[in-house]
Amino acid sequence: MWRIESPRLIAGLTRMVRDVGVAEDLAQDALVAALEQWSQSGVPRNPGAWLMAIGKRRAIDGFRRAEVGERKYAELGLTQQSQHELDAATVDTALDDDIGDDLLRLVFIACHPILAQNARVALTLRLLGGLTTTEIARAFFAPEATVAQRIVRAKRTLTAARVPFEVPRGADRAARLASVLEVLYLIFNEGYCATAGEDWVRPALCEDALRMSRMVAELMPEEPEVHGLAALLEIQASRIGARTGPSGDPILLKDQDRTRWNHVLIARGLVALERAERLGGVHGPYALQAAIAACHGRARTPEETDWLRIVALYDALLEVLPSPVVALNRAVAVGIGYGPAAGLEAVEELHGSGLLDGYYLLPCIRGDLLLRLGRESEARAEFKRAAHLTENLRERSMLLARASSPTATQRGEA
Repeated sequence: MWRIESPRLIAGLTRMVRDVGVAEDLAQDALVAALEQWSQSGVPRNPGAWLMAIGKRRAIDGFRRAEVGERKYAELGLTQQSQHELDAATVDTALDDDIGDDLLRLVFIACHPILAQNARVALTLRLLGGLTTTEIARAFFAPEATVAQRIVRAKRTLTAARVPFEVPRGADRAARLASVLEVLYLIFNEGYCATAGEDWVRPALCEDALRMSRMVAELMPEEPEVHGLAALLEIQASRIGARTGPSGDPILLKDQDRTRWNHVLIARGLVALERAERLGGVHGPYALQAAIAACHGRARTPEETDWLRIVALYDALLEVLPSPVVALNRAVAVGIGYGPAAGLEAVEELHGSGLLDGYYLLPCIRGDLLLRLGRESEARAEFKRAAHLTENLRERSMLLARASSPTATQRGEA
């Protein structure tokens, strides 16, 4: 319940007090009150309204202590009521039609470009995901004190910069929206293929990112790339249940049991992709990635995958998102669609550029292609190199196993 209600609560309180840090403190006070009282009285019929009422009461107390007086009471519309006289009508007003706008404003605040990327991720998970500092630290393998400092500094930075509690317009809106989508994309990717730790997949992070992407899509229905990102995450999330075996070992795309894919999520993703395309987002970076994911989602078997279309989509993606990682993914598709020699040629070009030095997937994919070309000893060396570069223990074990006894399994995760 807290993860559902806390973004709305913090958003509504931020509108009142104009300080996201103070608003979060008020929301936390309301949560403490709920934990104390609900165990005795039971969960109220409208828990969100109950929490908002408590938060507003705490805000009034704070204004009184700060001797702000009647001006602040008037802003809250509570000049004629004491904190003990909040009736049902007042509670309902706390969750009025502005809540959608408040949430959208909170989204843009949490992902403000003035903050460092790791601070944006932490603050988004805290304010919009409802995660505790402990949970965020565990999610990204960072010390809890470090994450707590990031969140505190982020809130202080927003306050010091006097970032307005509003939805930006024009060019500023486009820049800020890009930051919002990037943060959600990063959170999902960390869950989909964890960079470190013992788990290859971390579904809880994927679920948080997917839920927040749906929320943003509802709040910004006319933005094509919002639907493009939602489509991408829906389709990618459909495969999570098939990406690991019973013991948590990775299962690569070619070897997955496609009956375990969530076809409801695939259908949702395809609908979101169609909406992005109708809104003119066919060439947006997230919509193009969603179109690539859709090629996998529509294929009932690996052999039915339209790899030539995937290569063409990667060509289009490189036009709008020139990135060595995108080029590496394209090389995987080329290696399957046009043969391992063509794929290796594309990988060697990236290898020579030095742009992906230290990135474990470069030797991993190079090893796959070398193996398919019958160059087994070279492939073993590449798998060993990849194993030493990755910090994910599951991935490392899989790569070391391939180095000792390589098989012809193609990663195929493009």
